Amino acid sequence: MKTILATGGSGQVGTELARLSWPQGWEVVVLTRADLDLTDPSAITAKVGERPWAAVINAAAYTAVDKAESDQLAAWAVNALAPAAFAAACKGAGIPIVQVSTDYVFAGDRDGAWQTDDPVAPLGVYGASKLGGELAVRTSGARHAIVRTAWVVSAHGNNFVKTMLRVGAQRDTLAVVADQHGSPTSAADLAAALATIAMRLADDTDAPTGTYHFSNAGPTTWHGFAQEIFAQGASRGGPSPSVEPIPTSAYPTPARRPANSLLDTATLTRDFGIRPRPWQAALSDILDKIMTGPRA
Repeated sequence: MKTILATGGSGQVGTELARLSWPQGWEVVVLTRADLDLTDPSAITAKVGERPWAAVINAAAYTAVDKAESDQLAAWAVNALAPAAFAAACKGAGIPIVQVSTDYVFAGDRDGAWQTDDPVAPLGVYGASKLGGELAVRTSGARHAIVRTAWVVSAHGNNFVKTMLRVGAQRDTLAVVADQHGSPTSAADLAAALATIAMRLADDTDAPTGTYHFSNAGPTTWHGFAQEIFAQGASRGGPSPSVEPIPTSAYPTPARRPANSLLDTATLTRDFGIRPRPWQAALSDILDKIMTGPRA
């Protein structure tokens, strides 16, 4: 049995990694922050050296984007120093690491989908700290895949889909930002992609390495996403409020958001054969779980 060590067990992606149906001969151990202190590099080193893991998937992150602006040390500890410790330990153990990163490493200031080698210019602490994690992994000497993603949603935890359904049941009209562009990402689809990459790296020392992007296919805005949530949700008995478009300037936040979070996934398809499905189809699966299945 080949065992992959994964982090982020309390988050959306880590939860989906634990729920994933892994191929015969593979298993995953998904840790929460209660299991491993991500601010303790020595604990991370000890955990990686605890047994002969096949690979590490670091899906844990400090994701409170606005809070990070005033909580810089915590954000950098989890998003940069923890990946550095994992990557160094993986290098020492001779195993690969898959590091999850974010669209927030980009400024979001141009049209078109971001390529993996486009210049990075984070707008705030969260993006800068995640970029720090990327650099730590990239320069560690460990075989690695850095996977940037954006707009992650699922049937569990806190995310845009669940927020819209909750607020939409309370109000007849909602105002949603319409000038931020991106592609929603199913945490389940992302977890499956991470697993595919990790298993390939573990099995093949000549497997491609580097930086990749994953999001579900097709562009939209937060406003367009909200409209689709309510359109699909209504057919399942959910709320159907009116959704009014507003500019980002009408909804100020401590941290600036990228205006363009579209990610080009072509290199992921080329190197690993992973072809993300349309985000609308992924949303349908999420709504099925939220509205017709057990809630989490």
